[in-house]
Amino acid sequence: MKLLESVGDEPVFDSAMLLVGPVNPASLRVQLSRWVAAGKLIQIRRELYAPAPPYQKVKPHPFFVANRLVPASYVSCQSALAYYGLIPEYAAATTSVTTARPSQWDTSLGRFVFQHLKREHFNAYRRVEVSARQSAFVATPEKALLDLIYLQPHSATRAYAQGLRLQNLERVNWPELQHLADASGRPKLRRAAKALAELAATAETFETL
Repeated sequence: MKLLESVGDEPVFDSAMLLVGPVNPASLRVQLSRWVAAGKLIQIRRELYAPAPPYQKVKPHPFFVANRLVPASYVSCQSALAYYGLIPEYAAATTSVTTARPSQWDTSLGRFVFQHLKREHFNAYRRVEVSARQSAFVATPEKALLDLIYLQPHSATRAYAQGLRLQNLERVNWPELQHLADASGRPKLRRAAKALAELAATAETFETL
């Protein structure tokens, strides 16, 4: 029980954290299985756990969990856009991009989707404080838009941009969006950046009327 109490302050922890001092790894695995069965721990994936109430002192943020599920990843696409308030929809799953294989994890803490992105496009993300004592790597607003368009077919059009129902457009750095699109070397992203900028300009003009 002391071992369980020692991780209560951790939103998510790897079982390796408990292998300190005179701890038998085999016995620890058995104990972890018992704690999961007893509802004292939540197993997210192999070797990755979260304390369950009442031992849970910090509620795990989905973005923090996503980063821990696949370390070489950052939160992007609809999840990041919703976080920045750029789209009105609530993102039911937490979507990230990774240079690893695509995967999906359905856990008691939520659904986590990881989409593959080529290494040369794995950039423009930053560490964000998502809640008390929890931070996560999240795409910038501009990169989240481009990642979404890159991964979705038939998305480099004005009609697709309108379908996103973007809001709070002043939060987007439009020159940076164009810079990232140009640097990607992808004609699709250049076309999309132009369509998005035109849409934003139209919206700003309408607001001033």
